[in-house]
Amino acid sequence: MARNGTPSKAGEWSGKWALVTGASAGIGVALAEELASGGTNLVLTARRKDRLQELANKLSSTHRVSTEVFPADLADSNAPEKIFAFTKEKGIEIELLINNAGFGQYGEFPSIEKQRLLDMVQVNCHAVVHLTRLYLPEMIARGYGDVLILASTASFQAVPYISTYSATKAFDLLFAEGLAEEMKAHGIRVCALCPGSTESEFHATSGQEKFKRRMETAEKVARTGLKALAAGKSYVISGFGNYLGAHGERLVPRRFVTKIAAGMFKPR
Repeated sequence: MARNGTPSKAGEWSGKWALVTGASAGIGVALAEELASGGTNLVLTARRKDRLQELANKLSSTHRVSTEVFPADLADSNAPEKIFAFTKEKGIEIELLINNAGFGQYGEFPSIEKQRLLDMVQVNCHAVVHLTRLYLPEMIARGYGDVLILASTASFQAVPYISTYSATKAFDLLFAEGLAEEMKAHGIRVCALCPGSTESEFHATSGQEKFKRRMETAEKVARTGLKALAAGKSYVISGFGNYLGAHGERLVPRRFVTKIAAGMFKPR
């Protein structure tokens, strides 16, 4: 059972290996903890080795699961190949791939440093495609496997002043939905998890601290995503209010929705 008393789907991957990117904070930590509580062995990757090792030690001792740590920066285009090589060298078969790593940046587009924008596309899109392409063939050969991709409620519309971020998350959502349909015949489940505002370091690192409102816990978001993946859904929006907001936008012209978002996000 999960901490809020609702059934947890973490046991779906008991005894299997999961790879979690961005596992040093926020939703990544929550996903790792939820999976470990269900007996899943974990490969944890992110930039901060000290945080990864601390989490790995905690999960190993608390839940008696095997853990491996591989520090990597997915802004480096070679990082996915290095992560894949690490799991191959360890003889680990990844049966659940969680593309969680990602970041945003708030501000008027020309004011944001060019490399920050390019790194955002690299981490949020390129690395997701690269890692998924590396691990899917082995899943297909086995006839089973799962992929969870972190998208966002920002996937459903253009959001001025976080334009690049919302565009990358729209890519993640559509990539996951299309892949989910492709992979059904191979016994592979793919799901996009679309959280709204979540308790994590995301707002601080992206410069959006003033937009912290009606936040869900990272633990709740993690459980929602794993439950939806286990149920075979191609996407899930975490939170009923977020669900209504994302789908309510379809009832009005896109330009109007973008204008409203611009008014909300415009720097003061």
